[in-house]
Amino acid sequence: MKRIFTLLTLLTVRCLADDPVAAWSKDVTIKLVSSIEGRHTTHSYYLTNPESPNGTHVLFFTSTDPQGHLGEVRMIERATGKETVLADNIQTEDAHRVACQQWLSGGKRVAYHEVIDKKWRVVVVDVATLAKTIVAENHQVGFGRPEGDLVPMYGCHWNPGPYRDLEVWDASTGKTTTYAKISEVEAKYGDWLQKEFAGKPCSVFFPVLSPDMKRVFFKVAAGNGGDDFMSKAASHRQGTVVHDFEKAACVWQRNQWGHPAWTPDSNHIFEAGNISFDIAENPAKYTRLKDVPVLSGTHPSVSPDGTLMVTDGLSRNVGGKGDEWGIQVADMRGGKWVLLHSFAQNGGAKSWRRNHPHPAFSADGKRIYYNVSDGPFTRLMVAERP
Repeated sequence: MKRIFTLLTLLTVRCLADDPVAAWSKDVTIKLVSSIEGRHTTHSYYLTNPESPNGTHVLFFTSTDPQGHLGEVRMIERATGKETVLADNIQTEDAHRVACQQWLSGGKRVAYHEVIDKKWRVVVVDVATLAKTIVAENHQVGFGRPEGDLVPMYGCHWNPGPYRDLEVWDASTGKTTTYAKISEVEAKYGDWLQKEFAGKPCSVFFPVLSPDMKRVFFKVAAGNGGDDFMSKAASHRQGTVVHDFEKAACVWQRNQWGHPAWTPDSNHIFEAGNISFDIAENPAKYTRLKDVPVLSGTHPSVSPDGTLMVTDGLSRNVGGKGDEWGIQVADMRGGKWVLLHSFAQNGGAKSWRRNHPHPAFSADGKRIYYNVSDGPFTRLMVAERP
């Protein structure tokens, strides 16, 4: 019997390796992460996994505010449904990324940002003790890695003041270091900046660390001043720049920003439109997944083993109905794909910047987390393959 089980296991592994989409094509379970009703439950973004590195808890933002702007950062124990409030009374920029809450230090800490009386700050909370550390003021947080200690930060994009560079706080040392300066971007890509931003002062915006934590990509922003951050016109934001920490230099640039995500090898960026960039190539060139329909409004990310991508968007060209949105899983080699879930996306938090599904894989690749706004509340869902 043991030998038969071993043979079946080997055959299953080989099947998954040959066709990783197959596991997501049948008997997938989809359910709410939390069964508590009457509130928004939102995970922050497609660039971060809301499940803890050890798989025991899920991190999310809760709010009873119709706009979804004011609420709490919570974690829920997957096995029991027990919820713990890590931080409360949090005011956010919008319901799109809420507090940018994210795991840190292998799940021992959680980082997020908040605004108090129009003054922004980055905060890290110790999960065991609930003790909070104010890491920086007049900053917002980008996205680091859940297994790492580094917290990327940037000045407020609409009015950064003196904080125009990429700064990184290290949870292991408690120190903040400047990792990339906007002056480096200006020196290398000045012609593009002049054309795109017409000479306005620029700053680093929305940094995202690579899986090996040796690189970062970010947008560039030119703020319009003031303190009104709840507006699409608060700043002009465009472009994608990659900075290599070991080389201490900008190594790649693209004039546009779609919805980029790192691939697990830290050498490629996967973008909306199912296109992949090799950051060793300058100027930027791309390859496109073959025979995989492109959704509109997508936020793509790649599975931890690099075999699959997941994205969201209008689902009518992959079998969805009308104006429904869907979650699509596809083979990174192209050809095979599946529509996992199709749903209305016309409700949820009434924020000035609406929430999107933002699907993301768990660390073991067996679950996909995403937000659904098909009723009065935005709700965090999880799809799990058999």
